[in-house]
Amino acid sequence: MQIFEKAPAKINLSLDVLYKRGDGYHEVEMVMTTIDLADRLDLSLLAEDRIIIESESRFVPNDERNLAFRAAKLMKDTYHVRQGVRIIIEKNIPVAAGLAGGSSDAAAVLRGLNRLWELGLTEKQLALLGSEIGSDVAFCVYGGTALATGRGEQIEHLPTPPPCWVILAKPEIGVSTQSIYENLDLSDAPHPNTKAMITSLKENDFGQLCQHVGNTLEYVTIDLYPEVEHIKTQMKQAGGDAVLMSGSGPTVFALVQYDTRARRIYNSLKGFCDEVYRVRLLGNRADTC
Repeated sequence: MQIFEKAPAKINLSLDVLYKRGDGYHEVEMVMTTIDLADRLDLSLLAEDRIIIESESRFVPNDERNLAFRAAKLMKDTYHVRQGVRIIIEKNIPVAAGLAGGSSDAAAVLRGLNRLWELGLTEKQLALLGSEIGSDVAFCVYGGTALATGRGEQIEHLPTPPPCWVILAKPEIGVSTQSIYENLDLSDAPHPNTKAMITSLKENDFGQLCQHVGNTLEYVTIDLYPEVEHIKTQMKQAGGDAVLMSGSGPTVFALVQYDTRARRIYNSLKGFCDEVYRVRLLGNRADTC
């Protein structure tokens, strides 16, 4: 038996860090939405009781460093599954980019193994399991557009954003989320207006949405990696309707309403940055699988 799963990337339309909790995590409010840039996962049963991860990408480890491996192991251990699985990952999402590529792979493994091993788990059960692996995995189980609170595991579904193009550019660096949080000073950090962002989604107002994008972590990453600011400037000058860093970075995205302008921004960045993508927003939960 063989199962195929799509693992779409996400962007943060809004990311606010409220305070550091007693358990060491940070309390966050994040409005996230999926985009049409995705890894592809092929899951098949193995006769032997083991987990095999395969990928042509040299950036994809095949052991517990890989969130997809950890997701499979967690499901095996939790539900006492004796069957093995081979997971082939076609990697299209940049690694360590602020786009939740690893988390989305893990979520795809949870969804796929639920079908492959016929466990009959609900999305809510899968999301709860995913929250043990990483803060973005619960959102990635559902996909679509949502407000994520707590440390990211509490999910409230939101309306799909107005349709638009997304231009993504990732500089040739990887960013550690842990290091960004370690350098975060909340006493002097900017805070986006999460309520206004949610209202813009509910009213399907693209102009208001663009006005209220924001990311508390952005100034930290820019201080450590000035090239992020250079990409932002390039995107703004080329006509992005809204420009923001996603997650802890370093990927920067521009929301663009019109195709001709999206093409212009894409072309202007191609000579400036190796990893540039022009995709559509998904934002709809039905597009996750």
